Amino acid sequence: MKLSEVTLSHHYADLGDAFGTPIEPTPFRHPRLIDTNPAVLSLLGIDPEEATNPAWAQLGSGARLFKGSRPFAMKYAGHQFGVYNPDLGDGRALLLGEIEQAGRRWELHLKGAGLTPYSRFGDGRAVLRSTLREYLAGEALSGLGIRSTRALCIVGSDEPVTRERIEQGAMLIRVAESHVRFGHFEYLFYTKQLQALQQLIGEICRRFVADSEGLSAGGQAEALLRFTTRRSAELVAGWQAEGFAHGVLNTDNMSIIGDTFDYGPYAFLDDYDPAYICNHSDHTGRYAFAQQPGVVLWNLNALAHALSGVVEVDTLRDCLEQFQPMVTDAYAARMRAKLGLATEEESDHKLCAALLQLLQHSGTDYALFFRTLSRYRGERPASALRERIPPAQHSELAQWLEHYDSRLARENSDAGRRSPAMLETNPKYILRNYLAQKVIEAAEKGDYHPLRTLRRLLQSPFEEHPQHEAWAIAPPESAKRIPLSCSS
Repeated sequence: MKLSEVTLSHHYADLGDAFGTPIEPTPFRHPRLIDTNPAVLSLLGIDPEEATNPAWAQLGSGARLFKGSRPFAMKYAGHQFGVYNPDLGDGRALLLGEIEQAGRRWELHLKGAGLTPYSRFGDGRAVLRSTLREYLAGEALSGLGIRSTRALCIVGSDEPVTRERIEQGAMLIRVAESHVRFGHFEYLFYTKQLQALQQLIGEICRRFVADSEGLSAGGQAEALLRFTTRRSAELVAGWQAEGFAHGVLNTDNMSIIGDTFDYGPYAFLDDYDPAYICNHSDHTGRYAFAQQPGVVLWNLNALAHALSGVVEVDTLRDCLEQFQPMVTDAYAARMRAKLGLATEEESDHKLCAALLQLLQHSGTDYALFFRTLSRYRGERPASALRERIPPAQHSELAQWLEHYDSRLARENSDAGRRSPAMLETNPKYILRNYLAQKVIEAAEKGDYHPLRTLRRLLQSPFEEHPQHEAWAIAPPESAKRIPLSCSS
């Protein structure tokens, strides 16, 4: 499909006035295309040759609309740091419409598009720094097999935007199958719009929840909660296994279909630290890395409360009780794969826990250790692994390896088959904050080559890419805890 042939539909905006407000974007005066994502072009069925079409600068800045587009600011609410806030919504973003491709419907969402009725005290803009971080994060998690929103393109400008400092403005077109958040349901519940709430439940069920057709309103709401609980459990298990900290898991930042959503002060772990807090505004550690499964469950409870007008409390409770076993099972499966274990044993959780304790005690780089372990063949001394661990923990490493060797022996594991499988599970390239900062600093000077290089690496993070070894090394000590804020 050529870019000129893209035509958008509007299933969400057509739901009615209860769900938001039609409004036109406020375009940049002199937009410039920074990057277009070939992988997302393919996802949408757009010809890859269109990546360099100069029209992207206009489309990605709101200066020109796709055929059929009717921009729409979505209204929602949410719990932020545990406190309900009714005054939320698309304060700087607009739902442009939807593309249908190969039986799937993809929503296009223009972020940084200017003031809306829900901007509150904001300016409706986004800055280049945060836009680049969101663009890269979607590719990083997608490359690791974790569901995420993605972005089609980034457009920059010279227009100043004030945050902690004056920065360059930017926009991106975010792509997801749905932009509906937990907070959409909370808004309709707390404002007593029961008919609209049931309408939204029905819309999501029709699109995503198998076998929900013909169910009563209560049956659909129960099916939706079970669906979202399962998808959220799978999502957070992936985050924990791959060392991803979201940073601001408010209910308005939780996707009803279980995508990673609304990237702000996120981070991938460098040294393994379960207490790691990536958001410098999170003074209590509510959203610390190890707290994420519990916070997701808290958010699911908030969603369940929003459905309590149509579902019995006992049924809601039964739905939520499935969450922890689902997280445990999904996390265990991912960790067995990272350890190269083809079968399941009851004691595997102890083997995994002992390794994580070792990594925590030693302050060892999480991703690099697992990548190195992927090439382990039972040799003694395990020189490559010992180089990852400080000498003070070498005896602890040796003890763990004895248990690991015994576990591999029980399933007659062959290193010749195990190692390639682990190398396709444990990434060489992750989106470290110091790498993102390198890209940001170059882009602010007009150099977009580092951005495109890192994007490609994150889209195939398990491949060697020997010409790009410098992108795979651990950060210097001074770059391990770059302060991150929600401002964008």
